[in-house]
Amino acid sequence: MLEVTNLEAYYGESIILNDIHLSVPKGKIVCLLGRNGVGKTTFLKSIMGLVKTPKGSIKFNGQEIVKKPTYFRARQGISYVPQGRDIFLQLSVHENLLLGLEASGGQGSIDETIYELFPVLKAMLKRKGGDLSGGQQQQLAIARALVSKPKLLILDEPTEGIQPSIIQEIGRVIKHLNQETNLTILIVEQYLEFVVEVSDYYYVMEKGSIVAEGPTKDLNQAEIQKRMAI
Repeated sequence: MLEVTNLEAYYGESIILNDIHLSVPKGKIVCLLGRNGVGKTTFLKSIMGLVKTPKGSIKFNGQEIVKKPTYFRARQGISYVPQGRDIFLQLSVHENLLLGLEASGGQGSIDETIYELFPVLKAMLKRKGGDLSGGQQQQLAIARALVSKPKLLILDEPTEGIQPSIIQEIGRVIKHLNQETNLTILIVEQYLEFVVEVSDYYYVMEKGSIVAEGPTKDLNQAEIQKRMAI
């Protein structure tokens, strides 16, 4: 579904991504691991067209999108939940969810299944986003991304700063979406246990390059932890 080859990205004169090759097959959950500052978020932003990528290819469903604007990528079915959640704190939960429809041109309505996945949100529809806990804000951010019924969901550090019970709930939702609706998911994450729990395939990034990959069932946790501690 998503095929990235030979991708490079720069900030000024500094190269951040170097010759990245990464594949996210349809119906699979793929995780990208790595320490802070190695280029993981830049990579996700490059997929969304938020970072200039002077070299390389990004294909989505066989279509080259590397030169396409962000709104085009969103309307093709890519939804992105950035690190830090990025919800609108002064808007209500319901208003935040309605903004998720903008990815599909503002058409449609919020499917009731959103509230089945995140029942806490239904009880808080009139509350401002800023009044929610960190875990509730993360659930709102994911729900907003799902409102447009994406083909590919991209999550940047979904467990960051979240209490264990909410991490488990987010993991449950991710697996449910994948198994029941065949949603394809790409996750950037540092929490290794979460990666092992939810994903089919993993990549490890160091200094802007992919240095390891494989089926998650074959992942050597001790080796990956060592790499992430370097």
